[in-house]
Amino acid sequence: MANKEPGKIERIAADLRKKIETGKYAPGGKLPSVSELQAAEGIAFQTARDVFRTLEREGLVITRQGKGSYVTPFIGKITRDGTGRYQPTARSEGGARGAFEAELNRLGLVYKPSPTEIGRVRPPRDVADAFELHHSAKAIYRQRAMKAGRDELDEGFVVQLATSWFPVEIAGGTPIEQQDTGPGGSKNRLADLGFAQRSIRESIEVRFPTPEEAEALNIPDDRQVYELVHHASTAEGRIVEVAMHVMPANIWRFSYTWDLDA
Repeated sequence: MANKEPGKIERIAADLRKKIETGKYAPGGKLPSVSELQAAEGIAFQTARDVFRTLEREGLVITRQGKGSYVTPFIGKITRDGTGRYQPTARSEGGARGAFEAELNRLGLVYKPSPTEIGRVRPPRDVADAFELHHSAKAIYRQRAMKAGRDELDEGFVVQLATSWFPVEIAGGTPIEQQDTGPGGSKNRLADLGFAQRSIRESIEVRFPTPEEAEALNIPDDRQVYELVHHASTAEGRIVEVAMHVMPANIWRFSYTWDLDA
């Protein structure tokens, strides 16, 4: 096994990092191959691989099997405003189809619609329990890979995976079972149906992605993700939506604001 060269790894990684941050290598752009970096720097093959692995762990580089290494499509953080994002005016701002699209608009990114998988199946046990369903009952699900782009011409890149669940007796046969749920998204449609959400509870864990999630997010399987589980209830306390979001930890930031009693 070739000896690793930590000093060289750090120096070359720092040089590539600077070139990425200054735009010499643009977001989404192809980087030199391992062999090209090895020849250019006069280093061992394993050392060149370790340079790219260092930048992968930082979230700056994505390596695609058989295709090489690329600058990550998005450098920076998407701030998820956990306090205000679900306010009706916020989630439909500018005609947005929900909080995610409105969030991207405020960051100067472009929402890239992608097909939503919609169906009726027996939900996971925790979802069934939240809805107080019989173990054999079905629920409606909406599953999608949510994409952002830098501009209108950019094909976009997946920044989170989301699956939302709704009781059939509430959402069945409504726009919630259609591709386009309309301005404000499914939360506004629930309000139209008399089930406005008045309370949100979210829990967040950090974990490693499943192989399927890593492939869908186009990230290494050793890059951590946030798993955010969302429960939304009416004023009467009935849970009318359960959602799970899987988000690469390197590009998401969570923001919350509370008013405290004196």
